[in-house]
Amino acid sequence: MLDFFSLSNLLSPDTYNTILLLGFGYVALIVIGGFLFPAPYGRFASESFGLSLSPKWGWFLMELPATLSFLFFYFQGQNSFELVPMIFLGIWCMHYANRGFIFPLLMRVAKGAKGSFSFMIVSAGWLVTTLHGYLNAVFIAELSDHFTHDWLTDPRFIIGISIYLIGFTLNLHSDNIIRNLRSKEEVARGDKVYRIPQGGLFKYVSSPSYFTELLSFIGFAIATWSLGAVFVLLVSAANLIPRAFQTHKWYQEKFADEYPKKRKVLIPFIL
Repeated sequence: MLDFFSLSNLLSPDTYNTILLLGFGYVALIVIGGFLFPAPYGRFASESFGLSLSPKWGWFLMELPATLSFLFFYFQGQNSFELVPMIFLGIWCMHYANRGFIFPLLMRVAKGAKGSFSFMIVSAGWLVTTLHGYLNAVFIAELSDHFTHDWLTDPRFIIGISIYLIGFTLNLHSDNIIRNLRSKEEVARGDKVYRIPQGGLFKYVSSPSYFTELLSFIGFAIATWSLGAVFVLLVSAANLIPRAFQTHKWYQEKFADEYPKKRKVLIPFIL
């Protein structure tokens, strides 16, 4: 067992493929659980799940392994200082700097609000975010054999990076709309105010932050042409798609006839 988790073994193709296969199996469990039980954080938080953290600390701690795991395994790879892997290193660090550090830091949490991020979610998330980092870093810096300079002109790289950047930019915009639903003064007073988000992709869907996060991961998977990136996409979809339906239902129940009838759940004009 100790040999299996040795660094040299974790960098080997056989071990990597075994862990990747187990990861895909775990995705199936998340799909089942996601539709049966809303993840207990944010508006779906529940005291029945035990210790809860503030959203800021919950997001930060849950996402942290994605950065640490990726950086650790990336710099063990023989190709870690090659141009194309370093481009993906930069994209990964940019993405998780936003998701794990900037996003929670900018959250507007009402003064005196109770913790709304279950520690159960944080601890379960550690497994997933650690796998995110491991599966992508090892492939990018060690196992890939197509990341030559020619990859920069490959249609998969160009299309994938374009999709990723569009998704990432729209994700920032959607997060900003949600963040500004409550003013800083309302947050300071501890007011718990709910409003219908307007503008941007909210014109079309209830959860544009989820849609654009998935769009980003689709682009990253195409750009890297990697099953490790597909794992990140699938595990994110398994978590976010059920939550998008739950969020859409929550909005409809909360605001009733005020909520736009034509607004879709997740994908503009489609779903």
